[in-house]
Amino acid sequence: MAQTTLKLQGLTCQGCVGSVTKALYGLPGVTDVNVDLVDDGVSTATVTSNPTPSAEQFTQTITDAGYTVVN
Repeated sequence: MAQTTLKLQGLTCQGCVGSVTKALYGLPGVTDVNVDLVDDGVSTATVTSNPTPSAEQFTQTITDAGYTVVN
């Protein structure tokens, strides 16, 4: 199992957290998702997976859900 931490912008409420969590669980190999919501800031999502999706898969999934991955 590997853990990946993603920095996310655009999350403003628990509904956003639910959307991101559901989207990330849709990726192959993802077994756990924990999103730390930061109001008006950069939230983080810690994703446990095996195998680990590519950075492009993570970014596309978050973008499709309506949010932004930041570095």
